[in-house]
Amino acid sequence: MRFWIVLILLLSTYRGEAQDSLRLTRQQADSVFIKNNLLLLAERFRIDVSQAQILQASLRDNPTASFEFSAFNNQTNRVADVGRGGEKIISIQQLLYTAGKRNKRIALATEAARLTELELLDLLRGLRFDLRSRFYAIYFQQQTLARYDRQIATIQTTVTAYEREYNRNNVSLRELLRLKALLFQLSNDRTEIQFQLAEDQRTIRTLLSVTQPIQPVVRNEALTRYRIPAQPDDSLQQLALRNRPDLQAAQSLIKQAELNYNLQQALARPDLRVGGTYDQNGSYIPHYVGLSVGMDLPVFNRNQGAIRAAKSQISYQSQLARQRIMQVTNEVATALQKVRDVEQMVQSVEGRFTDQFEQLNQGVVTSFQKGNISLLEFVDLIETYNESVRQLNRLKADRVNAYEELNYLIGDDLFN
Repeated sequence: MRFWIVLILLLSTYRGEAQDSLRLTRQQADSVFIKNNLLLLAERFRIDVSQAQILQASLRDNPTASFEFSAFNNQTNRVADVGRGGEKIISIQQLLYTAGKRNKRIALATEAARLTELELLDLLRGLRFDLRSRFYAIYFQQQTLARYDRQIATIQTTVTAYEREYNRNNVSLRELLRLKALLFQLSNDRTEIQFQLAEDQRTIRTLLSVTQPIQPVVRNEALTRYRIPAQPDDSLQQLALRNRPDLQAAQSLIKQAELNYNLQQALARPDLRVGGTYDQNGSYIPHYVGLSVGMDLPVFNRNQGAIRAAKSQISYQSQLARQRIMQVTNEVATALQKVRDVEQMVQSVEGRFTDQFEQLNQGVVTSFQKGNISLLEFVDLIETYNESVRQLNRLKADRVNAYEELNYLIGDDLFN
């Protein structure tokens, strides 16, 4: 039994060492993300597929060859008579596209490949926004947990002291239970933050394709880079319209619809089949050599349905693109307003407010131990302080998230 206990302790120690935190700045996290993210790596294979489809569209059709021979010559009673007195026919045929169909297919495949690249850029934009949001959320959650840990340690010491005094009948059970309830509430709040931290850690580890917990390294200058842009709102909206890969993808879909319309019109024109035939003894002269030209007659099927559908598809994609432009314009305007609101809120509570709360917290325990404040005042001040710390760090994380959302919606890195 002792052997198994020692083994479990050794494995636990090894597992703890294997789970050492990975300390990263935001720039380092971006680099690891670009290198390791499995979704991005998978999307790169889609680009290879689209490039191969361009190659396939550029290939010409293979010629068709046929060979016919006499299975049985009833005059000579010979089987498979392909000699000088027998019969064999050799023909070869090549399909020739008209109306530039091959070039139109190449153009359509090329635009489809460009759309795949734009989809990769849009995926990168969304995943990077998620990465940075989680990165700073983890940082501020860890800041909050550090404050809670110090506070819980202090309250635990106070509860231990009160238990000794209670055993000596110097304090009432009600006072002891009130302190224990405060300790329980702080521990419960800490667990709630820890659960959210665990979810964010799971997501960011998946984004980075690593197994270690992430320890964000954030310097003050990294946070001060986030400030309200000096450009006018309409300039930022125009920047978004130029940069956003999803808008470029919408334009690519319009272009594909137009290219497909051109291709469908070309498909209405018949292609030529050109070939040659050699007939040894079956024609009006021996060793006949003939040239053949064939085509489908566009009497019933002139590709009318496909042409009509392709034309309607242009209108459909154009309407979607206009709707998307309006949506992006409104998204950027809303994001700018959010940035201004959260910046104003942070400026109003940072600095002097937080310094005063920190000074108050440092003196609360000492004042309570000296009997200068009552138990109810002590509990109220501790609860107020911890909730304020929690809300302030959440507000700071929301501030960074608002700026990163603006980056995401504009499609550029304004605060790098």
